[in-house]
This record gives sequence, structure tokens and C-alpha cells, in this order.
Amino acid sequence: MCKFRCLVICLLVVFCFSGCAEPETGIAMAEEIPGWTNLFDGESLDGWEKTNFGGQGDVSVSDDGSIILNWGETLTGITWTGEFPELDYEISLEAMKIQGNDFFCGLTFPIDGYNATLILGGWGGTVTGISSIMGMDASENETSTMMKYEKNQWYRIRLRVTGERVTAWLDDEVIVDMDTEGAEFDIRPEVSLSVPLGIANFQTTSALRNIRHRKLD
Repeated sequence: MCKFRCLVICLLVVFCFSGCAEPETGIAMAEEIPGWTNLFDGESLDGWEKTNFGGQGDVSVSDDGSIILNWGETLTGITWTGEFPELDYEISLEAMKIQGNDFFCGLTFPIDGYNATLILGGWGGTVTGISSIMGMDASENETSTMMKYEKNQWYRIRLRVTGERVTAWLDDEVIVDMDTEGAEFDIRPEVSLSVPLGIANFQTTSALRNIRHRKLD
């Protein structure tokens, strides 16, 4: 009887510790959320095309599974060739500045028949915001903010577009949160080849990975 009680107690202790373990957090946990669709397979540019801006740098996939947008005379980028929603979606990715002093990630996205671009690190490396709103660039409109971006550091970017709001996160910090009622969106002509969905940089070398999206209910 004593041996049986000891065995029961041991089993209860093991069960308690295994059941009370801390859940995993961070990117790995986010990747398990249902509904996300990968837009980059980590091996090739399938689904993307190199954007022919003119004067662009080379685009390649590195051995570690990142898309490298090399320094160009102007813009270097990729454009999505598949279907993509215009509203009620989220898109997320990781981006890193390797070299340069201008924007390392310009995410051009659709919004209800129009397009806009989320700029990270423009106008000398710090300006962050959406271009363009009511004809004003990210350096001029209500979404404009100044952020410091370190080289060779990955940043997690997430953008949510609905019929009422546009919200963007950098890592876990909200950097854009605007009511879209009455707002008029547009893009600068330089990134017209990025529509409807594209990612570009300007006179910068940068890396991209973990690009994915999901439709919102």
C-alpha cells in the first residue's frame, strides 16, 4: 500500500509540473496562429518578380532563407504576382537594414481600390509613416514619426488594413493607427511598379524574411 501511495504521489507531481509549464511566446507562437499564408518559401522568389525600377540592384535569396535587396542607384524591390485582398487583411514580415541611410523597407499595399506605402527609415534613415495621405508624404502627414533603426538587426513588421483603420506595428509597438474615414491614399510615382503589393528599399541593402498574410473575418 505504501509503495502504491508513493507511486501515485510521484505521478501527481510530474503531471503538475508538466501542466504548469510556461507557454511559448514570440514569433514561434505567432506562426502557429491559424489563417496565416506564407508569401515566401525561404528558398526561391516564387510568386514574386524583381521590380524593374531602372537602376535597381540585384535581388537574390541567401543560403539562410532571406531575400536580399541589394543597393541600387534608386529603388530595389520585389512585387507580388498573385492575388491579394484589398481590405480586411494583415501582412507581416521581418526586415533588416544591412547598408545605407535611407528606407530599408517600403511596403506598398492595397487599400480599397487604392494603394499606399508604409515607409521605415526614409528621408535620411529615421522617418517612419505612410506615403501618401491627402497628397502628403510620410514626412508630412499625421502618421509621421522618427525611429532609429540599427543595422544588422531584424525588425518585425505587421500591417492591418480594414475598412475603418490602418494599423502598423514595429516589433510590439504601434507606430501607425489612423482612422481612414475621409482619407485619400496614394503612392509616390517612384513605386508605381510595386502595386498592388510590393517591398522596396532606396539606395540601401536590406534583407527580408517570414513574409505572410492572413484574411480577417
